[in-house]
Amino acid sequence: MYIRPYRVDDEPAVVALWEQCGLTRAWNDPRKDIARKLTVQPELFLVGELDGKIVATLMAGYEGHRGWVNYLAVAPAHRRQGFGRVLMQEAEERLLALGCPKVNIQVRISNDEALSFYRGIGYAQDEAVSLGKRLIPDNPAQK
Repeated sequence: MYIRPYRVDDEPAVVALWEQCGLTRAWNDPRKDIARKLTVQPELFLVGELDGKIVATLMAGYEGHRGWVNYLAVAPAHRRQGFGRVLMQEAEERLLALGCPKVNIQVRISNDEALSFYRGIGYAQDEAVSLGKRLIPDNPAQK
């Protein structure tokens, strides 16, 4: 797998991959998430290509205190081949080069496969509760 930064013309393939992997939600417009990411550390938005096709993605960021990883996706047909692990290693190296001391990941409690994957590469559950508040609704029906 070849890892490279996201390019604007990747959007349809990336959104399709996220949908295939079950990462999209009605309250998060993936195209808006992409546009937002491209304004902040776009070099930390990575795609993995195999034979010219996008088979994996990872969106990372660092705000000076913690690093974050979002949208780690590997096409179901290409899982269990080490692609997710390689993307995470690349993101960790890039974050470490920025001086990032710790990486945080939010995983839906019902996503046993993702939880198992992250535990397998050295991540552990923090004694913390994730809270969120939407400041800009992606879906006009949201409040």
